[in-house]
Amino acid sequence: MAEGTVAVLAGGLSHERDVSLRSGRRLSVALREEGVAVREWDTDAGLLGRLRDDRPDAAVVALHGGEGENGSVQTVLEMLGVPFVGTSSQGCRRAWDKPIAKALLAQNDFRTPDWVALPHSTFRELGAQTVLDAMVDRLGLPLILKPDQGGSALGAQVVREASELPAAMVGCFAYGETVLAERFVNGVEVAVTVVERDGGPEALPAVEIVPEGGVYDYTARYTAGLTDFFAPARLSEETARAVGDLAVGAHRLLGLRDISRTDAVVAADGTVHFLEVNSSPGLTETSTVPMALEAAGTSVGAVFTDLVARAIRRGG
Repeated sequence: MAEGTVAVLAGGLSHERDVSLRSGRRLSVALREEGVAVREWDTDAGLLGRLRDDRPDAAVVALHGGEGENGSVQTVLEMLGVPFVGTSSQGCRRAWDKPIAKALLAQNDFRTPDWVALPHSTFRELGAQTVLDAMVDRLGLPLILKPDQGGSALGAQVVREASELPAAMVGCFAYGETVLAERFVNGVEVAVTVVERDGGPEALPAVEIVPEGGVYDYTARYTAGLTDFFAPARLSEETARAVGDLAVGAHRLLGLRDISRTDAVVAADGTVHFLEVNSSPGLTETSTVPMALEAAGTSVGAVFTDLVARAIRRGG
């Protein structure tokens, strides 16, 4: 059991506030069941005062999107010397920027679907239709469009016809100033959780994701019954090892810490493609991390209690 008091930081003001609050509540319950003294704190203007005046022995960042994943809250914790579970501020920044993460994985011989990333200003200055035509010429169809930063598939859309691109771009730009256009790979979508043990980062059994509507968007992620999950994923031993190697590779290359989740797709020919990585994965009732932990024979409470103890030993 971890000693001392743990502050679970959730909420915040990102588009993913509701998901973060759900993750924070579930984590708090799981830690209390392990005998940990927990404080649940929203991440708002009063956070610094609470951290100074009622300093916890450790914090767990259960924030999704925005300040919780781009390294901002982690920087504050580092400045105050508060030990915390999760990736350092620098690692968060690398993982948060999807094109940077994809480029780093590609440079290290991991496969990732071909992509381009363009800011809104490029479409305004060079002409939207001209740029869209060049995008299709380069990547082909279908494509998946997503904001270059952010999570929970907010703003992400699969485009199968060129005529759908303008509306999809508008929807994507509602969540960010830069769009990542990626060649859509049809295959088995998996999520792979990595947890750090004494022997280093370890990939848990992959979770296979089968959305009812064919696309694992925000609604499919967080509405019970709209997606079927298989934990462990229905993969051959060789492919299961490959997705595990990819997730551990992403964890190490991006400088992640404690726990992460890598999203990937296995194409029909068995090739494993990196999609993105999450430094603060969800813990809701429909999130894949708790499923992976259960498939590995453990639980959210047991793993995070251990990670809290590691954070306290590590110090601020």
